[in-house]
Amino acid sequence: MQGPALEVVDAEKISISELETSTASSEYVVDPVAERRLIRRIDMRIIPAAMIIHLLCFIDRSNIGNAKVLNRDEGNSLVQTLHITNQQYLVALMIFIVAFTIIQTPSNYMLKRFRPSRWMALMMFCWGAMTMILASVRNFGGLVAVRFLLGAFESGLFPGQVYILTFWYRPEERAIRIALIVACSSLGGAFGGAIAYGIGKLNGVAGLEGWRWLFLIEGIPSCLAAILCALFFPDYPETVSWLSDEERDLAVQRIKGVASLGHDKITWKEAKATLVDWRLYAHYIAYISNSVPFSSNSLFAPTIVAGLGYKGLDAQLFTVPPYAIGFVVTVTVAWLADKYEKRSIATFCSMIVAGVSFIVQGALPADAFKTRYVFLCIALSFSFACTPPSLSWLTANLRSTGAATLAIPVNVAFGQLGQIIGVYIYKDSEAPGFPTGHFTNAGFLLEGAVIIMLLRLFYIYKNKRMAPGERKWRL
Repeated sequence: MQGPALEVVDAEKISISELETSTASSEYVVDPVAERRLIRRIDMRIIPAAMIIHLLCFIDRSNIGNAKVLNRDEGNSLVQTLHITNQQYLVALMIFIVAFTIIQTPSNYMLKRFRPSRWMALMMFCWGAMTMILASVRNFGGLVAVRFLLGAFESGLFPGQVYILTFWYRPEERAIRIALIVACSSLGGAFGGAIAYGIGKLNGVAGLEGWRWLFLIEGIPSCLAAILCALFFPDYPETVSWLSDEERDLAVQRIKGVASLGHDKITWKEAKATLVDWRLYAHYIAYISNSVPFSSNSLFAPTIVAGLGYKGLDAQLFTVPPYAIGFVVTVTVAWLADKYEKRSIATFCSMIVAGVSFIVQGALPADAFKTRYVFLCIALSFSFACTPPSLSWLTANLRSTGAATLAIPVNVAFGQLGQIIGVYIYKDSEAPGFPTGHFTNAGFLLEGAVIIMLLRLFYIYKNKRMAPGERKWRL
């Protein structure tokens, strides 16, 4: 049964009384037992698949960091083979981010237009193909061109996945699930280092350098997984065939008023209201602070580890523990954020811990290798842990499908500004201490923590001034 349609007056102001009117007209009561059973079914269909897709995406994005130092002792690293300077290598990293920033917002609209399963499958196949094509580049121009296309095809995945979750889950259910997806970046870093260690032994086989084998081998799984994504990845609760009529109705009714709906149309009125909502820009700026350490650690972890005294293939292998620890920390922080409804506090505390850890790394003596490695593990883990609760907090305070369609990719696009900064802060000339990189990461994280706390206080202030029955802002 459907209630009367509500006219969208403001993309960010829908009162509970209006929602109650709609609910009353539909006379739908959610059965908690059936809801828990439904959530388990949804989880099994969406979360493992989303995690694997994100894992493949991260490996294909960040493997250039492994390629930079792979077989360097033999003179066969990517930089040495292509005869490019460190500045040119940084340009190749940045051009990926440029494409990533430009394409991701239109990509979310295309995902809504052509269905998630089809659009993600297309992106997966294309980025897998670009990764394999990287194995054939012969010069700086070829490297830059292919990295640009790789960034374009990967750009829509993460904002698209977060957007998809808003069609299936309530706000208090999202942080842990975003964390499981984001934590696959940590797993991707761990697997990427381990895979690079093994593939490095293929250096010279069939006349190919190890880094070429790395790109070839790591691009294949994405192309194959794209076929499975097109066939089996769920689109919207209203359309999937594996739910019964009763389950489908429950899946739609339980998120009404607090999440996006697959059949909703996106209007210019909603888009305009989202673009001029200043509080969202506070979220975006805070996300820039998350993105600087995320980018720098993802791309330069092998370089940082090599600077700690580990050489050759060992520099690949010793990138595994920080990422493995990061997976556990990221999921744990997100679980606590959801359980206690403290997303802003979880983000704030993660930023503080990571920021202090980066300060310690930058302040340590150059030869304090073991201590710096310990704090690298802490800093990387909590840098990654910032992202899920901050994104979950943002989506919890978006009150229409149009707002979610636009605000999520815009938030991630702002984050690319931080990723561009992250590309340039770790300088080979400063090894092994890398003070510029560590102190820059610390500064952004601590500044982001201040913004998060101010935004939390703003929402508390707004909630206190609300009339009884108005929908509260989530904290």
